[in-house]
Order: sequence, then structure tokens, then C-alpha cells
Amino acid sequence: MSTWTTKIAAAGFAVMMMAGLAACEGQVPVAQPETSSTQTPDLTKAQEKRIRQNILTVVDKANDDKNTDGLDQRMSGPALEIRTSEINIAKVTGKLDAKTAIPTDMTQTVVPTDSGWPRLVYTITTTTEDQQSKRLLVLRQDSARSNYKLWGVARLFQGAKLPKFAIPDLGAEMGNENDKGLVATPKEAVRRYADVLQNGASSQYASGFSDDFFRDSLGDLTKTVEEGMKRNNGTQQQVFTPANDAISVMRSSDGGDLVVARIDSQWTRAAGEGRESQPASDAEKALFGNGKPTSTMRVTYVNVVALYIPPAKDKQPITAVGAEWQPVKVEAV
Repeated sequence: MSTWTTKIAAAGFAVMMMAGLAACEGQVPVAQPETSSTQTPDLTKAQEKRIRQNILTVVDKANDDKNTDGLDQRMSGPALEIRTSEINIAKVTGKLDAKTAIPTDMTQTVVPTDSGWPRLVYTITTTTEDQQSKRLLVLRQDSARSNYKLWGVARLFQGAKLPKFAIPDLGAEMGNENDKGLVATPKEAVRRYADVLQNGASSQYASGFSDDFFRDSLGDLTKTVEEGMKRNNGTQQQVFTPANDAISVMRSSDGGDLVVARIDSQWTRAAGEGRESQPASDAEKALFGNGKPTSTMRVTYVNVVALYIPPAKDKQPITAVGAEWQPVKVEAV
């Protein structure tokens, strides 16, 4: 595959991701006063704000210093791995990607009534200063004596409609990966979505999902790269795999689940005979560093997806409402 074709495709995907995640993305619904839980939340809106500000202070300092030391004190899970990659790339390129911005203000917070751990809080931010889309933040506390950490970040899609949740004073109920009464359990929904990302319209599960920006853009990228590879007698393959136990679930007032989960992927590109496979973007180039290219290059991505799974009785498709896509490792194989 020609380096030019690959770089143009990757750059095009980055532009599409930014454009599709511009302001006007989804309507955050009015909070509902009812809740099915008889418990009350242990966290107030004021406490959530203080926790979030403490987290973002650490994240912003890491961004400014381009230094990941101590970042794990306030980030965990896929958010930590993605931000570490973004900062390592910035050390080489000289600046952080605009998509790394996390607004300090919020439009809605979903506080749980659950008394056990791990405990989750979902927070939807405002748009960024440059009118990028709102972010869905997942704050996670693993035990009573540990701090909340930013576990996941998903940029909301343009036009995405989120489900309704109870007001923070009443609180919502956390779900789990095996929740019943839905069109699919959260664990199964994530597995099916990974299959759709990998196989597109050919997936046996494609009809069970609404069209979404991430899926469509990734499909367009795959098609463009595939065409370029074939012209140079090369091949490419992407494999998507749900990460074990990397799933957060919050039950909505309408009986569905809003799920945020990690899906890992590997993109392997093999150049034609006598050719070298090169990094396909500035981010990949920064991560590859001084590596020696061969005919085959493998890029590992961490993907965070936000899915709304409706109740089974509604007979509606599962909808992706947000995502994040970040290379974390580039290697010649």
C-alpha cells in the first residue's frame, strides 16, 4: 500500500471524527423526578463537582507538563491508557490533539444510589471552548477508601439522544453486564457491536444497531484503505475485541441501560512485495518513534464506546451515542 494513500485515509478519519463530534451533538434530556430505587444517593451535586474539579486539575497539569507521572492517581481504565498515549504523542508533536479537551462545566450528572463498590458517576459536560461536542465522563470509585478516578471518556455524536435519568437528589441505579429485560445484555451488546465494527454490514448483528457516526466513519476508512492496499498488492485487517470486565452500566428511567465499554482493536497492514508499511498518521509516527519499518505494521487501538440498550419491550435497535478511538502502540511485525 502506498504511504500516501494510508496517511490520507487516516487523516480523513481524524477530520471526520472531529467534524462529527462538533457541538450540536445530542440533546441531554430533562432529568426525571421518579426513580425505582428506595435508596438515596451518598453523593451530592456539590461533591461530584469537587471530585470532578480535583480530577481535572491533575489531568490538566499532566497535559501542560506533557508528563504522565502521577496521572494514575486520578485516572484509571481506558481513560488512563488513552490519555497516556495522547501525552506521549504530544511529547513528539509538540502539542496535544484538540480532542483531548475536557470542559470543566457539566450539563448533567447521574449519581447512583447503590451502596456497594465499585461505584460509578456519569457526568455530561458542556461543549468545549472551540465548540467540540460534549463529553460523557465515567467517574469510578473502587472502594470506600479510594478516590474517584476518571475511568472513561466518550465524545458524544452529533444528534445522539441520551436516555432519561433521575435527578441527582434522587439518584439512579447502577446496572451490570448481565442486566436482563433488554434487547441484549450489556455484555452481549458490546460483543455484538465489536462484531459490527469489524464486519460492517456483513455482520450478523448489523440490523440490531442504529447507524452511528463511529461505525460509518470506520467503515468508510476501511473501504478507502482496502482499495489502496489492493492497488499495491497489500492487505489490511482490523480485529475488534471487547476487553474483559471493562464495562460500566447505568440504568435509565425508561428501563434501558447506558453502557460505556472498552473495545480493543488491532489494525494490521501488510504492504505489497518489496514495499515497507509505514505509520499512517502523525500519531502513529510519534508512537512508532525510531522503529525500523518492515513489510507489515500492526497498530493497537483502545476504543471507548457508549451504547444505549433499550428495554426488550420497546423492540428498538441498540444505539451508539458516543465513542473515542486512540492508537496506543505501533510496531513492525
